[in-house]
Amino acid sequence: MKALSAPFAAHLASGATTLARCWKIERRDAAVLGFTDHDRDLAFDGVTYRAATGLTATRVESPLGLGVGDLSVMGVLADASLSETDLAKGLYDDAKVTLQLVNWQDVSQRTILRTGHLGEVRRSDQSFVAEVRGLAHKLDEVTGRRFMFGCDADLGDARCGIDLEDAAFSASGAVASVTSSERAFLASGLGAFAGELFTRGRLLWTSGGNSGGAAEVKRHTLSGTVHTIELWLPQAVALQIGDAFALTAGCDKQFATCAAKFANQLRFRGFPHMPGNDWAMSHAGGQDIMDGGSRYKG
Repeated sequence: MKALSAPFAAHLASGATTLARCWKIERRDAAVLGFTDHDRDLAFDGVTYRAATGLTATRVESPLGLGVGDLSVMGVLADASLSETDLAKGLYDDAKVTLQLVNWQDVSQRTILRTGHLGEVRRSDQSFVAEVRGLAHKLDEVTGRRFMFGCDADLGDARCGIDLEDAAFSASGAVASVTSSERAFLASGLGAFAGELFTRGRLLWTSGGNSGGAAEVKRHTLSGTVHTIELWLPQAVALQIGDAFALTAGCDKQFATCAAKFANQLRFRGFPHMPGNDWAMSHAGGQDIMDGGSRYKG
């Protein structure tokens, strides 16, 4: 049960309330934004909650136990601080959201209804629907080691040990030519690198309309001296010749790749000799010794 201040509790019990909902969004780039469904701006705790932004919310559901609560925020891109470009760049991904119920006649009377993080954001033309996940959703995340064929480390983290700032695994370049696809372009500045190095890697735009946004590389190919970068998703702003970017290498988390591409097989964090389903379901044909011992020893 929420503890309410005596004045706020009395206001709620009065039968004639003046209530509004306020959302504070703390983005991963440290920007703090405030919105309210009231018809004028409200300000408290150093944040101005802007009105007339077109935001509204579904009902708040808080299940018993550790279930993840349900709340969605819907809105139109009517405010200057809410742009489709920022949504597409991922600046709102996993942003912290605090939803408060406020007496707009006396903003000192308020209570927190929900704290969580933005989950899936669906965009359509000039509107969006954002899922707000409760704090319990963190309990659904996988932690610790996983027994799996591929590596469960992230390329460049402490367990992997690869330095992605090393010149062998990072590069700067620019868009040399835009292809007919919205997701692919020819790149300049990558002449010294082999093809496939940046496949599954990360691209950070450093200039142009998408500056500050990041994207995942689907494929990096080299034909002759021409490097082509294909992204998984179209970018928020159409690519232009000269748009600069920074690239870091990618990894498919397989043992052979770890050895050949990074010479890092001694720190591989998977189990490449683990039998798969095909081995478990196969029958004894006589050519293999199936006594439970190692398949890789003579």
